[in-house]
Amino acid sequence: MGTSAVAATLPSRAVLSGGCCPGTVWTPDSKALLFLDGPPARPSTGIYEVAATGGQVTRRFSSVAYFSPKLRWAVRPGTGETTVLERLADGKRFTLPTYGADVTWNDAETGLAYTRSDTSGNYDRRATRVYVADAFGAPRNVATLYGGGVSGWVDDDTLLLSGKSAPGNRDRDLFTLNIRNGAKKTLRTALGFRGISLSPDGARVLYTVSFDSAARNGLWLQRTAGGPPTEINDFGAYRWRDAGRFVLIPLKLDGGAHVLRQYTVSLNGWNTLGDLGGRVRQGDWNISPDGRRLSYLSAESGNVRVLTLP
Repeated sequence: MGTSAVAATLPSRAVLSGGCCPGTVWTPDSKALLFLDGPPARPSTGIYEVAATGGQVTRRFSSVAYFSPKLRWAVRPGTGETTVLERLADGKRFTLPTYGADVTWNDAETGLAYTRSDTSGNYDRRATRVYVADAFGAPRNVATLYGGGVSGWVDDDTLLLSGKSAPGNRDRDLFTLNIRNGAKKTLRTALGFRGISLSPDGARVLYTVSFDSAARNGLWLQRTAGGPPTEINDFGAYRWRDAGRFVLIPLKLDGGAHVLRQYTVSLNGWNTLGDLGGRVRQGDWNISPDGRRLSYLSAESGNVRVLTLP
């Protein structure tokens, strides 16, 4: 289905001004946005917070780190192999030899996954070793793949991965892996997968295939339990709103305002929510965890704006 020709402009408000700040993320309670800032705009470098309705900016964390989605952990990579993980509730720490790699937390944030890849050679042929660890536990290698990595946790026992099983293969697999018993389920095979995005409940995954055959290319929705994929007849940037709906901003080449379209899985259909009255800069937009609000970096002003979704 094509983009609706008529879309009402959704009212939004700037919650950060003066060209501030790219890369904002929602707090777990959906009440505020977090962002990195420092001098000259702020007294010192740190992670700052502003309410979803705007207002006073306060400093949330004085140190800079990668914080887990539920703000239970701070992840601080070092200059060598060691990364320090700190539980914010009590300051208790443990270390992992990630060599600076990012970590992906399960939903309960009691376990994590990370990868370590070869540092030379063609990316498509580089071996990537997948490790998992429980909090305060030792890591263990659960998979080796080529030209891929971790896409998320389906549940506390199951990873979603993509990559090639051998360096000389043309195609990659998108597959689930049970880290307890090693069971693997291949969902799809293609030249490559982009924009892999798990639904909040882990039951479905969205992904884009491009530069492959006409039969494979496109935006696809699929159950992580298996079964045939459903082609989504639109193209653009997408975010899950909740377990049963996602929002898509269709690709526009004419410079017009970005439109928000919503796909409801149970109805297998679209509705248009409205347009932004402007454009998003560099794909910098996010939906709050409760699915009620959307934040975006305005391409026109460079300010962060927030709107309530219909």
